[in-house]
Amino acid sequence: MIMGIMMALLAGALISVQTMFNNKVKEVVSSETTTALVLGMGFIASFGMGVLFEGAGFFSFGPMEPWFWFSGLIGIGVVTCVVNGVKIMGPSNAILIVMASQLLISLWWDSLGWFGLETVPLTFQKVLGVVALLGGLILFKRAPKKA
Repeated sequence: MIMGIMMALLAGALISVQTMFNNKVKEVVSSETTTALVLGMGFIASFGMGVLFEGAGFFSFGPMEPWFWFSGLIGIGVVTCVVNGVKIMGPSNAILIVMASQLLISLWWDSLGWFGLETVPLTFQKVLGVVALLGGLILFKRAPKKA
């Protein structure tokens, strides 16, 4: 459990750093070029690490639903939307909305058991937790700005 929490915290930190880096790239090139660079470099790095750490096993794919092969296309949407959202609204506003959307959609999918997920019942405590987190995010953004 602790390792899962640590990985999730690290993912959040890395997403924030990546968002800032992507925004700086977007200042110099187009959104499409930024997305291609981000995902292309990610492909090269993950391919190299996969071959290095897994060897020939890296190329053994088990059975899975055919539409799961297209998850990289979703990544195109993620990078493009975040980069443009940051450009339009600024990093904290964009990430605030990304976090809220991510939480709400994840809760919805968990509750419905979509995409082969184990169905997790929607409880009062979960709804209260989401409301508290969203309330905190709203308070964060509505806090008075220092001059």
